[in-house]
Amino acid sequence: MNIKFMIAVLILLFTSTVSAEGRSVSYKVNGEKYEGYYISPDAKAPLVLLIHDWDGLTDYEVKRAQMLAEEGYAVFAADLFGAGVRPTKVEDKRQHTGELYKDRQKMRDLLQGAMTMADSLGANTDQAVAIGYCFGGAAVLEMARSGADMKGFVTFHGGLKTPAGQDYSKTKASLLIMHGAADQAIPMSDLVALAQELEKSSLESEMIVYSGAPHAFTVYGSDNYREVADYKSWQRFLAYLKAVN
Repeated sequence: MNIKFMIAVLILLFTSTVSAEGRSVSYKVNGEKYEGYYISPDAKAPLVLLIHDWDGLTDYEVKRAQMLAEEGYAVFAADLFGAGVRPTKVEDKRQHTGELYKDRQKMRDLLQGAMTMADSLGANTDQAVAIGYCFGGAAVLEMARSGADMKGFVTFHGGLKTPAGQDYSKTKASLLIMHGAADQAIPMSDLVALAQELEKSSLESEMIVYSGAPHAFTVYGSDNYREVADYKSWQRFLAYLKAVN
């Protein structure tokens, strides 16, 4: 099958109508208000916990959630910034992500709070995989290090550094890391360091590097978008979901 045709089919899924009806969900974590997005094709569908990048939860995450619903998965797209907080300026994005990088316990509380909310909505949290983009990838690795009971952890061009004093000794599932070889924000040295850490912890992991792909290579409509890397990484992700569930 022609690669351009396959990519076109993938992109068409962004605007296709899913059988499930997604909706915004208001919830609280430690007394603070947050607004996530939930979609599920049926009650038994395995759950994907989706973590946004440093823009906050936007249409991008909603469309990815809809794509996953087309594949038979329930998705809870978490909100780590707060209801109505969707930064557009770089300095604001750095502020909100920086606050969570400095307060790792709050980050973990927000991730667990999102899972609790998903469970209350009837999601199949016994079969759950966490995925994240950019900042969301870093959050997913934080979740992995926390010992969260998940089936797997996946990052797309995510932050890879491990904070001082942390390790992967409590991680309970495999990891799939997808990275761009031309990423100027997250150097290959971070990927190598993570690979060594995961090997030291005897964890099952897979790391895929896409040549010519810069940071945020899956963000369609941006200058950094790379169709082939986006398509290949998405297909590998779908195969991973089937394997762990």
